[in-house]
Amino acid sequence: KVFVLMAGLFLSMCSFAQGSNKIYGIINTNDEAALQGATIELLKASDSSLIKVALSNKDGKYEFENILDGQYILSASAVGYQNQQAPALEISSTTILKKDIQLQRAEKSLSEVKVIARKPFVEQKIDRTIINVEASISNTGSNALEVLEKSPGVTVDKDGNISLKGRQGVMIMMDGKPTYLSGENLTNYLRSLPATALDQIEIMTNPPAKYDAAGNSGVINIKTKKNKANGFNGNVSLGYTRGKYGKTSNSLNLNYKKNKFNFFTNINAWSWQGYNDLELTRNFFIQGTKTIDTVFKQYSYQKMLYPGVEGKFGVDYSVSQQTTAGITITGNYENGKDESENTSFMSDASGNLAKIIEAQNLVKPNYRNLGVNGNLRHKLDSAGKEISFDVDYIFYDFSSAQNLNSRFFNAEWIKNRPDENLQGDLPSIVNIYSAKSDYTYPLKKDAKLEAGLKYSHVTTDNNAKYYLVQNGQTFFDSSRSNHFLYTENIAAAYINYNKQWKKWGVQLGLRGENTIGKGEQKVNNQKIDRNIFNLFPTMYVSYAANDKNQFAASFGRRIERPSYQDLNPFRYFLDPYTYQEGNPFLKPQFSYNYQLSHNYKSILNTSVSYNKTTDIFAETLNQYDSLKITYVYKDNISTAINYGISVSANFNVTKWWSTSLYTNVTHNKYEGLIRNKPLNVASTFGTFNMSNQLKFGKGWSGEVGGFARTKGIEGQILINPMGQLNFGVQKQILKAKGTLKLSVKDAFYTMPFHGKFEFHNIDVKVDQSRDSRTVGLTFNYRFGKASEQKRQRQSGAEDEQNRVKKGGGN
Repeated sequence: KVFVLMAGLFLSMCSFAQGSNKIYGIINTNDEAALQGATIELLKASDSSLIKVALSNKDGKYEFENILDGQYILSASAVGYQNQQAPALEISSTTILKKDIQLQRAEKSLSEVKVIARKPFVEQKIDRTIINVEASISNTGSNALEVLEKSPGVTVDKDGNISLKGRQGVMIMMDGKPTYLSGENLTNYLRSLPATALDQIEIMTNPPAKYDAAGNSGVINIKTKKNKANGFNGNVSLGYTRGKYGKTSNSLNLNYKKNKFNFFTNINAWSWQGYNDLELTRNFFIQGTKTIDTVFKQYSYQKMLYPGVEGKFGVDYSVSQQTTAGITITGNYENGKDESENTSFMSDASGNLAKIIEAQNLVKPNYRNLGVNGNLRHKLDSAGKEISFDVDYIFYDFSSAQNLNSRFFNAEWIKNRPDENLQGDLPSIVNIYSAKSDYTYPLKKDAKLEAGLKYSHVTTDNNAKYYLVQNGQTFFDSSRSNHFLYTENIAAAYINYNKQWKKWGVQLGLRGENTIGKGEQKVNNQKIDRNIFNLFPTMYVSYAANDKNQFAASFGRRIERPSYQDLNPFRYFLDPYTYQEGNPFLKPQFSYNYQLSHNYKSILNTSVSYNKTTDIFAETLNQYDSLKITYVYKDNISTAINYGISVSANFNVTKWWSTSLYTNVTHNKYEGLIRNKPLNVASTFGTFNMSNQLKFGKGWSGEVGGFARTKGIEGQILINPMGQLNFGVQKQILKAKGTLKLSVKDAFYTMPFHGKFEFHNIDVKVDQSRDSRTVGLTFNYRFGKASEQKRQRQSGAEDEQNRVKKGGGN
């Protein structure tokens, strides 16, 4: 019924639609082959001034929309081809013109190639921000998390949690597919993925209804490099980065296309080492007062080693010109080691030392993943009708072995109680089954209707077993052990309508999702049963006032579901007095997102946003004062109001210097309850990103960039200012097929984290440092024919895989 009503509403709107000025066509070669990557310029006929620029896609297609009345010239160019300029075109009201252009190959090979259109580091579109990863030299030796960390509007906290414009709850995707992970485990994966394997990053604060409704602050889609040229081609990248410890990141991408078959494979191998030095000062008060009873000072020195390998193999088969089928198999293996030395000193309010606790914590996380995706795309006609299907199965096997040894001393370092040894066996199995279908139906007068269905089934089995070793004997610890089972089914449907006429554009969408979740704790036979249906509307309106000014407004409702491991009630111990605990009763949070934006000459973009999130869940710090225990617990804490303004600019300062600037000022306000205690805090903070690209000639180029954020509050924690400054230099070698890049990140070591928790009986100061100042060297070599981007596939398990954690250290 929802589909019928929405379709009737949207179709009735078409009768009121009018035409729009549009030029489109195909760029091909003199042998009639479609040419990808050609630059097409729309020039004003009177003075040849540039109006718009487009790049042809893999099918050679290009288009210009929302063109004002007047006379124009089309100019097309591509490396290795002669420039071609079409005769002047007369454009008047409601003109829709098809203009194909054929480029002739250059007669002589060029000794020097001039790049016509160079991608900037940041591109601002009407509905998203695009980060061109390779355009930034300082990404040399970086990983995916570090690239995100300096992307406009994105912040990464001390634990690797990702926020977008000051709000957490970001949905991370890879090539339109899930990242397989969430929380700190997503952090570990992004740290291991080399930047050399990445092509683009798309940042969408309000995605359309076609995307899963998950991600209350938006979607970040990370696109990896792909090839689809005839014959055999690929690239290899070798990288080494040195901070306090060494890190390697290597990747190999291969592609072979012949006739109707296209085979591709990507392999990434890494060995990531790092450290995390943490100093905590906790004040415990006398019950019901603000009088300090005990000061707990803790020093933790953590060293992490995560070697691993990730592989992808796929094949696409062109059944016909209208039908393409494919299968992709992915796998990931990582075997880590996480060691920490913790020393805690407990004193009274006068500073007199009472107790000392030493703890050695060894965690060995092991992560295995296998995913299979089958897909089919069929073009129903030449007008653009298309239907696609995706079926996915994803399997995860996580295991984590923990050995925590604790020793207890008095103020004179004399043992005053027996040592404790806690051993944990923490396996977790996750299975995801998903199927989806999308349908595109072009309408008359430049309109389009999209619809789709999706169904997913997820099961998780988490069985934590803890053992105490005392006097050489091992005992099963039933108070810490637990067995948690969870099953979830989500059925979804969406419809989306898009229409352009004259200067206006409208996109309306509606997505419905029904969630059925069942959980059971075997230890106490406690059960969870949920059945929720929600509607998620989206709306976009754009207005092209002239060729220099474009305006847009958007609205959307989104959901953020807790990760499967956040629902897991297990405890993960740092030492006997510090642990983290899951919450099986955690509810999803919902957000309402509004945004107004203005784009000037594709150079300056300004946006104003307002967001309201209900039942927001976040990690909270809690204490048992009498036991001197502090634990982290994720809970639904409040309603959050967020509003802000962001400004970005991309322009050429000189012929050899281009710059991208971004700033965002956000005001956050939280109102709610934490463990039945009122929370009412607010703060304003800002972020700033900068990237300067420098061209020196003879294959040399450089970069100066970085980011910074001011002091601000996020939930319970007050975060002090932090940021980093990066430098890079690049040299093209081996006839421009090879590239050497050298980078220095966090040159002045300004990334250490300093923050403070102050909430009722919670008074904790945090100081943390990690291996952020590094020097990296990367060699990249391309071989085979010039690459063309292969079709991007979006699987049917985006949200579900994002909610999986793989365990392991921070």
